[in-house]
Order: sequence, then structure tokens, then C-alpha cells
Amino acid sequence: MSDTHTVQATQQAELQRRLWSIANDLRGNMDASEFRNYILGLIFYRFLSDRVSEYVKGLLSNDDITFSEAYADDEMRSELVADITSAMGFFIAPEYLFETLIADAQAGNFDVEKLQTAVNAVQTSTIGESSEEDFRGLFDDMDLNSNRLGNTVAERSALMQKVLLNLADLDMGHDEVQIDVLGDAYEYLIGQFAANAGKKAGEFYTPQQISKLLAQIVSKGHDKLQSVYDPTMGSGSLLLRIGDYTTVGNYYGQELNRTTYNLGRMNLLMHGINYNQFSVQQGDTLEIDYFEGQQFDAVVANPPYSAKWNTEGKLDDERFRKYGKTAPKSKADFAFVQHMLAHLNSNGTMAVVLPHGVLFRGAAEGVIRRYMIEQDNVLDAVIGLPANLFFGTSIPTTVLVFKKNRATQDILFIDASSEFEKGKNQNNLTDEQLEKIVKTYDNRVDVDKYAHVASRDEIIENDYNLNIPRYVDTFEEEEPIDLVEVNKELVEIDAEIAKLEAEFEAMAADLVETGEE
Repeated sequence: MSDTHTVQATQQAELQRRLWSIANDLRGNMDASEFRNYILGLIFYRFLSDRVSEYVKGLLSNDDITFSEAYADDEMRSELVADITSAMGFFIAPEYLFETLIADAQAGNFDVEKLQTAVNAVQTSTIGESSEEDFRGLFDDMDLNSNRLGNTVAERSALMQKVLLNLADLDMGHDEVQIDVLGDAYEYLIGQFAANAGKKAGEFYTPQQISKLLAQIVSKGHDKLQSVYDPTMGSGSLLLRIGDYTTVGNYYGQELNRTTYNLGRMNLLMHGINYNQFSVQQGDTLEIDYFEGQQFDAVVANPPYSAKWNTEGKLDDERFRKYGKTAPKSKADFAFVQHMLAHLNSNGTMAVVLPHGVLFRGAAEGVIRRYMIEQDNVLDAVIGLPANLFFGTSIPTTVLVFKKNRATQDILFIDASSEFEKGKNQNNLTDEQLEKIVKTYDNRVDVDKYAHVASRDEIIENDYNLNIPRYVDTFEEEEPIDLVEVNKELVEIDAEIAKLEAEFEAMAADLVETGEE
């Protein structure tokens, strides 16, 4: 491991440990999912503030003047605001910088209402700018007037002051290495909150190993992807993971839950993705397609499993029309697949996590599945995953991989369902197990009891049922029983029992004789 990577790993581990410790120490009796919005919001605010401070240092490096002094000058102030807003997409005045709020706290003058004004000012600074949409409502879930923080302004101020002072002690420098460390630490916190959020966690977080799997599959063979898209983006972890394996030009996403949508935008920014490199929207993907007509180089998703959706009028929608059937009202799984395929370009790859039912359920889902295979020939691989990998559900899942303009009609089946690391609450894929899946996908050859490349004839023979055991035989034959040897052992056991019984009867007789004497 290089010195840079060693330093980065050390920084990352320490920052993650400290952040989670702060979160646990300060939230008191507040539910973890509630406190998440405050600590993540404040970390994000510090990140934005530190970026402004660093940028201003560069601007004023040749002038013997502070940010506060420059801002007090009318002419310099307008130039500073314009320059910083153009570069960053937002502006924070000197009086609202994180370091100023810390100075207030250390002097005993901290006021939670000033903090509220500060976060509101960030959003206000973007009005009329190209970044306005990306920053609008970002801090809406950090309600500093909530009585959950305290019944009075003084109580709320005291709690937030503790959080701020704890965060002030953390080293969050912003060179290239530190950006990665901070972004990963932020995502680590999201994951920790997910682990403590129970069933609701699945709404906003895809486990890291699953994100890695999908990201590697869709980035395979590409030095750069101009555009990547997740129609149910949650906190953005799945989208961001693609950037670990290839250069990404622009990120696109949509998320239904408002709080999770805000979290996703923060997560993108915290990973150093500039506001002009992403476009994410809030709303129901199946009802309102904000990216209608656009196609992307890679499409990924971990949509809500078997969700209810409104099928009315959907056969008039270009995304669903050609299949002749809509997914059932109570199971939107294939609706998400249809939507994603509509947004996949001709040379792109798409990977989606779904429940196993999509592989074999009949009726409308059977019709859609058959059309995708028989007419469009877009299904490239079916990967069976172990049970209990995801927060909020213990069911086994499958990854479906799609490509357009495939040169073959076969489908690769991988059964990775029995290879996992057992955990206390969730199971996990080790790096080795993950690598095995990816290599098997890359090689696309049969692997005994693990993978099979099924021909179109096999698919037809199974009536387009894609249940993995039909294609990958994992049956382990038991060793033959040697009946002669078993009989010999039984005879020996009977003889041993008879011997022991005789010895016992002799001992009992001795005890009786001794008692009579």
C-alpha cells in the first residue's frame, strides 16, 4: 500500500470513529433517524464553509486583508460574492462561516437562531444562479426550531453548540486526499444510521458491496462514462460508486422521499462532485419522468421491492407501451425495469437489484419478461445473491444485467446465493466473493455448481422462466453408503452394549451382596 493510501486509510478510520462517537454521544434520547439530519447537515455545512474559506484564502493571498475586512468594503464585497458564487455555486458571508460560529460557541455567545439564519443564507445565495435547483431546500430537514432539540432557544442552542464544538475538533482539510476521506466518512455515517434504522433503511441506502458489484458491471470496458443514471437514487451511494471504477462526466438521479433526496444531493457534493456535474430531481419516477427522452451510458438502481404503483394510462406512456402489458398494481418491479431500459443508450449497460419473483412470476410479468428476451434480446445476465444482505428485508435478491444490441442470444446465470459472510444483523459479501462474481460475469463461461451460459433454446424450453436452479445445478450428491460396513459397525456396537450390560449386572450383584453382609 502506498504512503498516500496508508495516510488516507488512517485518516478515514479515525474520522469515521470520531463522527460515529459524536453522533452517539450527543443524540441522547432522540431517534437515530432524526438526529441523522442534524449531524449530517452540520457536517455538510462545515464542508461548504471550509470550501469558501479555502477559496477566499487563494483570492486574497496577495492582499494584506482578511475576508471580514474585504467583505466590509462595498466594492470588494460585490466582487467577492460574484466570484465565490460563480465558482462554488453558493456564498457564505464571514459572519456565518463555521469558524465564526465556533468562535461564538467558545466565547459563550452561540445562538441556534444565528445558525438557522446561516443555513438559510446558503440557499438564498443561490437564487437566480444555475446552482439554485441543486441547493434549494437542502437544509429543510435540519429543523433547528424543533422541540426535539430542547424546549427553549437556550436548550436548543446548548445542544447544537456541543455538536459544533465536537465537529470543530475534527481535521477536515480539503486537499484531494481529504475530500475522498471526508466523502467516504460521510457515507460511512449514512451507512451506520441505516444499520440503526431498521426497515426504513432500505429507502435510502444500498450496502457498499452491492453498490460495488453493480458499479463494476456497468463500468466494465469503459475508461469514461459520459452520463450515469439512477431513477431511485436514495442517498446517492450507488451512483457515486461508479466513479470509483471509471471517470464519470455527469450524474443524474431521481428520488421520491424528500429527506433522502436532500441527503443524496449533500452526498454528491461531499464527494467533490460539482453542482454543474449533476442533475437530480425529487418525485415519483414512474409517475413523473424528469429525464424524459434522455438516454444514459449506464443505468443502475436498487428500487423498492414489489411496490404498489398506478397503472392507469401507462400503456399510453412510451416507456411501457410496446410490451402490451403493465406490471401488476401491487408489484412495480418490472415497471422500474421498463423505465430504466427506456433511458439506456444503445451501447450502455444497466444493472438492477430485484426480488426473485421477477424471474418466474407469470401473467403480465411473464409477458413482459418474454418480450424483453424474445423481441428485444436485452437481458444479459441473472445473478442470484444471498439472503439478508439488505437493510429492512431478509429475502434473497437477484441482479439483472441488461444491454442493447447484444451480439449473442444466450443469458449468463450465476448462483452466488450460498457464498457470503454471516453477520450479526445482515450478511455480507467479502471482497473475494464479490471478485468471484465479477470475474465470472467477465469470463462468461460455465462454472460447476456456480454459473451457466444458457442458450435461447434452454430459455424457451423453460417457457421463459428464469428461476436460477433451472440453469445452475448446485445439488451436492451424498457419498454412497457402504451397507456392509454399516452392518459390521452395528454388530460391534451390539456386542459392546452386551458387554457393558454384563459388567453393570455384575457390579449391581456385588452391591447387593455387600449390603446383606
